[in-house]
Amino acid sequence: MQIAKVDISYVEGGKVYSFSPNNLNLKIGDIVVVDTVRGNELGYVCSEIELVENYEYADQLKNVIRIATEKDKQMKKENIEREKEIKLKTQQVVERLQLDMKITNSELNLDRTKVVINFTSENRVDFRELVKELANMFKIRIELKQIGSRIETQLIGGLGPCGMQICCNRFLKDFEHSTIKMAKNQGLSLNPSKISGLCGRLMCCLSYENDSYNELLKIMPKVGTVVETPKGKGQVVYNNLLKKMVQVKFVFNDDNFEIQEFPLEQIKKINKE
Repeated sequence: MQIAKVDISYVEGGKVYSFSPNNLNLKIGDIVVVDTVRGNELGYVCSEIELVENYEYADQLKNVIRIATEKDKQMKKENIEREKEIKLKTQQVVERLQLDMKITNSELNLDRTKVVINFTSENRVDFRELVKELANMFKIRIELKQIGSRIETQLIGGLGPCGMQICCNRFLKDFEHSTIKMAKNQGLSLNPSKISGLCGRLMCCLSYENDSYNELLKIMPKVGTVVETPKGKGQVVYNNLLKKMVQVKFVFNDDNFEIQEFPLEQIKKINKE
């Protein structure tokens, strides 16, 4: 059985979710109103309508309700301003109740029937009294959601060490899995301040070229091995993986040595370990 689906993002360039196009004629770039677990939301069409055979999640697809009207777009703009106000007032109540939490942002659904308030905290927080006060203050359904440092950074944004807007806020759909080994493979400093993002976790971009570095490491001689070169036999002291250049140390006596660099193809023989 074929199922029609279309990909929608709530934020341009953000994470993508699949919806039923609901027999609407949609094209990439359309702004639409979609049905979600939080109520109606504004979204951006980021794929053509696709017919999928035996789609595993067919029974979970929610509908695209309509192409957004000018009224919908205006309400979204007003909601953005209202969210700032909700965040400010919520933080004031938090401080008055002396709760150990920091409000990151608030997210109103399109029809203003529910607001999700994201916060960070090092500990578990009893926010029952806070919810009561906020519900009385805003007269809508309140959901408080504790988030981690990565999601907080994604929501707030900022500039990374490269000088560009951080990837998770700009285009990443999901967080990348990065490891210390990736940094080692790329010859980077293992100083945490050099390889950590604004969230304090290892930078997602460490994983982008990891496969390429792994392939290069397979063909480059290991540091410390003895190799044959046009200048004779020497010991590998450094590999420039991207340029495929090998630095080799030639020892003449205890106090006299020389380091020269050779292209990988000039390395004639690598001793087996």
